[in-house]
Amino acid sequence: MLRFKQDDGKNMTGIKPLTLAENYWDSLQIENEDLDLLYNHLLEIETPQTPHELIRALINFRIQREKKLLELKQSSNTCDVYIPKNNYEIGMELCFPALDWSKGKVIGSRKGSNPEFDPFDVISVRLENGAVKEFACGVENHSLNMPIPVQLDDPLLDPAYVLKKYGKILSVRLLDLLESNPDIVQIAGRWFPRALLVDINLGHLNLAEALLEEANGGPLTTNKIIQEIDLPTDVNPKLTEFSLNLALQEDTRFDEIGASGEILWFLHRLEPDEVQSEHPMLRYFPIDYHQSNNIQKYLPAFDTASYDELSPELANDDEEVNQVTVTLIYPHWRAGTIPLTRRLERLFPTAYESPRVLFTFVDNTNKNRFSGWVVRPHKYVFGLKNWYDANNLFPGCQITLSRGEPGEIIISLGKKHPTREWVRTLLVGADGGLVYAMLKQQVYANFDERMAIAITDTTRLDELWNQTNSNRNNLDTIVRNSMIQLSKLSPQGHVHAQELYAVVNLVRRCPPGPILDVLFNRPWSVHLGDLYFRYQPEVAAEEQT
Repeated sequence: MLRFKQDDGKNMTGIKPLTLAENYWDSLQIENEDLDLLYNHLLEIETPQTPHELIRALINFRIQREKKLLELKQSSNTCDVYIPKNNYEIGMELCFPALDWSKGKVIGSRKGSNPEFDPFDVISVRLENGAVKEFACGVENHSLNMPIPVQLDDPLLDPAYVLKKYGKILSVRLLDLLESNPDIVQIAGRWFPRALLVDINLGHLNLAEALLEEANGGPLTTNKIIQEIDLPTDVNPKLTEFSLNLALQEDTRFDEIGASGEILWFLHRLEPDEVQSEHPMLRYFPIDYHQSNNIQKYLPAFDTASYDELSPELANDDEEVNQVTVTLIYPHWRAGTIPLTRRLERLFPTAYESPRVLFTFVDNTNKNRFSGWVVRPHKYVFGLKNWYDANNLFPGCQITLSRGEPGEIIISLGKKHPTREWVRTLLVGADGGLVYAMLKQQVYANFDERMAIAITDTTRLDELWNQTNSNRNNLDTIVRNSMIQLSKLSPQGHVHAQELYAVVNLVRRCPPGPILDVLFNRPWSVHLGDLYFRYQPEVAAEEQT
């Protein structure tokens, strides 16, 4: 039987079906031509689309185009495709599917001889790589005479498979191109051609402002605003909604504060001050410190590192978070906030772009509901001051946050009945000095014994806070004075770093890292193991002389 050989010398009796290269989707670069296709697609459907939806459309476009190219390749007339039953003359150019569509030129011809076949010819062909091969011609019965099929069952030509496997990476590439194109605009993760937007004029926006002001700032849905400001109803309602959303987004009077999947509008000037700008109690004046081996070693053991928004994230996991218990430090207790670390951020409602997100707290005890704000630029959640006061909390108390219904966070205290317990209590002297004593206090919530500090005079402490932060008091001095006072409460004179963290934050906002740096790198601080330290007054006295 007549056979044909590839360059690797293996016998071949058939041709591999046509399909895409294995790295086609991995290496695909989205180009302006693709963007033009998507632009026309948006014009046709008149509906704003998410990047995921656009990528799905682009994948369909690409697969349809590649199938057509494969079919064109199958019947290409740029050169004759070698088929064994045909006859060819010297000088003709041929394409050889069995050789990965290599091209060659017929340079010779002779009669073939094989008693098993009818008379046939043999042509000599010089291929593009210079090799000369021989191929049979005029062979009526041969598998290679059949048309070369397109492998339609290849998963690389299956839109669902491609979207699932490559959708995310392709969406990222598409976003880069969309963001650089001024003709396509987006709001809340959806994109649409600017040229087709419904006209939203200044009068419409002024009416929207008045409507939100009447609603105490909001929030109001886009549809509610549309109903009240008399926008045209003879166009695609989704397009009208998108157009108004974009106009509101581009007007600084309005703030989009909805969680992902929901668009809500608020009047920016009526938002709480603590939402519009950083709360002064949470403002951190960065302190340079050396990331020593000791800090890298002990920071993970420092419990507060998991809920201090200023600390480096110790874990980079993406697991779903359904419940977190947070221990309050003085600045957050005073401001009515909780920190927004990466872990806590996965618990709270988020948004595509909005820097502020409005949601609802639900008190697990009495089911009371009140508003909360995720303030993403400043990494905290605001809205808990009244709740802290109503529940008689103090710094060091623990609150548990749980995921509720969409847009809701359940907040609860561990302790069911108040008790009187010994708690470290802060007393502010007439000279502004801080003194600590263990006193009996009425306790209404679980608390961390190392971080608990009952505050007897917030007014005097606020004055001291303002003085310390305006003068940018040296952290060494604050830590040393705090160690002196805290060591008096321990029979051994030992001080735990977590106690110091809580106490330092009574007068200056500071994450654990700089405090550990002081503790490990000052001669008057002796490391006793774990996170325990002892103050050496004799060394401090020598430094001062």
